[in-house]
Amino acid sequence: MAEINTAVIGFGLAGRVFHAPFVSAVPGLRLDSIVQRRGDEAAKAYPEARILRSFEEVLKDATIQLVVVGTPNETHFSLARQALLAGKHVVIDKPFAATSAEAKELGSIAAERGLVLAPFHNRRWDGDFLTVRKLIEEEALGRLVTFESHFDRFRPLPRENTWKEAGDLANGMLFDLGPHLVDQVLALFGTPQGITASVRKDRDQTAIEDAFDITLEYPRLRAHCRASMLACDAAPRFLLHGTKGSFKKYGLDPQEPALVGGAKVPRLGEGDWLAEDEAAWGTLTVAPVPAEPGTLVKTPVKTAFGDYRGYYANVRDAINGVGKLAVTPEDGYRVIRLLEMARESSVEGCTLPVKF
Repeated sequence: MAEINTAVIGFGLAGRVFHAPFVSAVPGLRLDSIVQRRGDEAAKAYPEARILRSFEEVLKDATIQLVVVGTPNETHFSLARQALLAGKHVVIDKPFAATSAEAKELGSIAAERGLVLAPFHNRRWDGDFLTVRKLIEEEALGRLVTFESHFDRFRPLPRENTWKEAGDLANGMLFDLGPHLVDQVLALFGTPQGITASVRKDRDQTAIEDAFDITLEYPRLRAHCRASMLACDAAPRFLLHGTKGSFKKYGLDPQEPALVGGAKVPRLGEGDWLAEDEAAWGTLTVAPVPAEPGTLVKTPVKTAFGDYRGYYANVRDAINGVGKLAVTPEDGYRVIRLLEMARESSVEGCTLPVKF
């Protein structure tokens, strides 16, 4: 099939680390252009791509088929809507939108026009998440009763001169990291029955929500999503407890730091990406004999290969009509609606029933 001409909008962290490298590494996609309003970083990194200085140039170019929105959060809805109305397929970096109403509108436009619209919930392709999913499917922990997922940082002072610290409701930890954590829970367990949350400003000086605790309630299972900017000593990335044992995993998927450090992503089919160091593998602890709970066996669990190329390969296949879209507009809507409900729960101090 002909290559899909792709334009990446923005060349900050999102465009530079999460989008351009993986678009370039997936056969069937062509990194045709990058919109960088100022500077020459994109031109140096991708000399074969066209460097455009305005989004309007993308909208007017009929040869561009796929638009990747990697701009500041509050611009996602407007840019994605314009691209869809111009007949482009669209990938939107998280958050999918600033409100669930915006998310629903984008989904409706895409459906009406027969276009692929994909939230960039790339962390379904994290190696640690793939490992957790396999353990759950294998019932290695027995019946799971507690699932805990952390995404912590230590940043006690707000960073200056960055939109990420601006007091827009589309910014802050809830809409920055919350989409990843909540989407992973939905991908594993489906729609919860209820949600209870605390969304806070913990730092002494902050314009954004910089911490949250979200509990999604299922029959006989509680899934906890937590993030903080005051985690000097980080908690486990994943902590699972079941009727047969527990799984604990520290550290984040290595793909982002590898790219920040200058690593190159091999073309899909020409090499694996990316193996995690054995020292970072998680630990499965089980009691082989339930009647002897003090006799435990600890086993290191090799982390699966994380590979964001899989996300873009799926988008390619969906555009070409040879595969089902893995992360749908409905997935994006449900995540944003749950984040809104987390705020509501936090303000009202109660558990809210979940209905979409």
